[in-house]
Amino acid sequence: MERRIFTQEHHLFRQSFRTFLEREATPHYAHWEEEGIVSRELWEKAGAVGFLSMGVAEEDGGSGVDDYRYNTVVIEELSTLHYSGIGFPVHNDIVIPYIAHLGTPEQRARWLPRLASGKAIGSIAMTEPNAGSDLAGIRTNARREGDTYILNGQKTFISNGINCDLAVLVAKTDPTKGHHGVSLLVVERGMEGFTRGRNLEKLGMHAQDTAELFFNDVRVPVANRLGKEGYGFAYVMHELPQERLTIAVGSMAAAEAVFEWTVAYCHQRSAFGQRIGDFQNTRFVLADMKTELTIGRVFIDRCIEDHVAGKLTTEEASMAKLWATEMHTRVVDRCLQLHGGYGYMREYPIGRAYLDARVQTIYGGTSEIMKEIIGRSLFK
Repeated sequence: MERRIFTQEHHLFRQSFRTFLEREATPHYAHWEEEGIVSRELWEKAGAVGFLSMGVAEEDGGSGVDDYRYNTVVIEELSTLHYSGIGFPVHNDIVIPYIAHLGTPEQRARWLPRLASGKAIGSIAMTEPNAGSDLAGIRTNARREGDTYILNGQKTFISNGINCDLAVLVAKTDPTKGHHGVSLLVVERGMEGFTRGRNLEKLGMHAQDTAELFFNDVRVPVANRLGKEGYGFAYVMHELPQERLTIAVGSMAAAEAVFEWTVAYCHQRSAFGQRIGDFQNTRFVLADMKTELTIGRVFIDRCIEDHVAGKLTTEEASMAKLWATEMHTRVVDRCLQLHGGYGYMREYPIGRAYLDARVQTIYGGTSEIMKEIIGRSLFK
């Protein structure tokens, strides 16, 4: 099915980014999977050619292009090539928008040029050991003393956590006010009392550095607060639709890629004297998946269009995340089954894709939370 949301400029950008990945990532990706982290050199190379500057104004060191379709291209190419460990989407689609939208001129000038160049890597620090999707349950707190916050607490499952130089962190600045006592602080590498725990061992996404972060009396300047004190929850709610759409876009592209691998495999692999694609059961399974993928693609592209136009709602973003990630896990499971024993081998891309897919229905808000958001909207 022809996609109509991209212009010629987007197609040229896609070709450029694909070439960049094939040159700079493909030769090294297996090593990064073994090491559990992507080289910082890749980030600087990506920044030097403009792949980390979308949504950053020219005066802040960026491209001046604020068009989510370029972000979409980056997400899709990473997902299609199955480079799940390269954390550009967290950096581009989540961290940069918080600073670009909420930062003062001084904050934007201080942080955005470094982020756009890849000399600084961003992360978002929300999840805690006892608080995932429930931001009201966070325990990390920041007590104000004059022009400084004294920050204490910990975060976990933080993507880009080992590599990050800037962490946009959610903390309680007034524990007595519930949602209205939450603020956003930018914590920087080198602040005394800010330490990282181990690089967590995950089922999949092995090249993605995912860490615990610890804060012990970290003195964070009030000048590092994003927006107004006590408005953090509202800011997060405003930015979450893009985060959830980003996950949906990645799941959609990954599922399409896995499907194409599987169709090719079914053409090549034989059993009982014929191609496995010649069995009726195989064709029916593939037909079901192709139909799901086609329906999903139409919906996700519509959501991308709406987001570019500023019309995507929280409920629609939640539907996109729910549908695409659940479909992703179904498709990759069926595709692995069609690969038989070879699908269970990590040396085959389908095996890694299976492990990487499982987290999609969890991070950025679980499927259950997406259903709750959608369900609540029906009873307003």
